[in-house]
Amino acid sequence: MSDIISCIIVDDEPVARNILRNHLSAVDNIRIVALCKNAIEAFNIINEEKIDLVFLDINMPSISGLSFAKSINSNIKVIFTTAYREYAIDGFDLKAVDYLLKPISFERLLQAVSKYTEENQKPVHPAPVEEKTRNDHFFVRSDRKMIKVSLDEIQYIESVGDYIKVHMTEKTVTTRETISGIESNLPPADFIRTHRSFIVSKRYIESFTSEYIEIGNKQVPVSRSYKDSVLKRLES
Repeated sequence: MSDIISCIIVDDEPVARNILRNHLSAVDNIRIVALCKNAIEAFNIINEEKIDLVFLDINMPSISGLSFAKSINSNIKVIFTTAYREYAIDGFDLKAVDYLLKPISFERLLQAVSKYTEENQKPVHPAPVEEKTRNDHFFVRSDRKMIKVSLDEIQYIESVGDYIKVHMTEKTVTTRETISGIESNLPPADFIRTHRSFIVSKRYIESFTSEYIEIGNKQVPVSRSYKDSVLKRLES
C-alpha cells in the first residue's frame, strides 16, 4: 500500500474545489488537509501542516497560482488545475507534476496522482528481520516441579505410554508433556524425529542403519514412515 499523500486544494471557485474534493475522496492514499479559496489561506496551512502535494488553480485574485508555486518549498509538489491552456508552459517550467485542464475527469486526476506517486514516493523497504535468539534450554513439568532441560545434554527423547522420557547425559527427566510439544522446543537443525515415539540429537549419534540409530548402548528405531527423511538428513 502506498504512503498517505497529504494535500490541499487551492481554487477561488467553490464548485471547482468541491469537484476536486469529491474526486480525491475516492483515492485511498490521499488525505485532504484543507480546501483553500486563495493563496493566503494556502500559505497559512503549509506553515502549520506537513503538505506533500498542492492541487493549484492558476488564475486567482491577488496572488496567482504561478506566483504561489514559485514561493513554496520545492519539496511540496504541485499539480496545476486551470481552465487556461496557455499557462501550461509556465506550469511545467516550475516543474509541476502535472497540468490538468478543467473540467477535470476522475480518470485524468487519477493519472496525475499516480504520476506523483511514481516520481516522489520512496520505495518501501522491509524492515530488517532480527535474528531469532536461540534458546539453549527449555523447562518441563516433572514431579510438580519445572525442570530445566539443556539442549546440549539431550541424547534422545522417548514416548512411553502417557509419559515422555528425556534422556540426557547425566539424568533422565520424565514428564507428561507430549512428544510434539517437546519437539516444538528443539532446533530442527540439531534434532531428528525418527519415529512417532522417538527424537534423537544429531550430536550423540554414533552410527546408524536404515532401521535404527545407535546412541551409546541404545538402538533408537527408525520407522518406515520416517526412514526417507532420516536418511536424507544423516547422509547429507
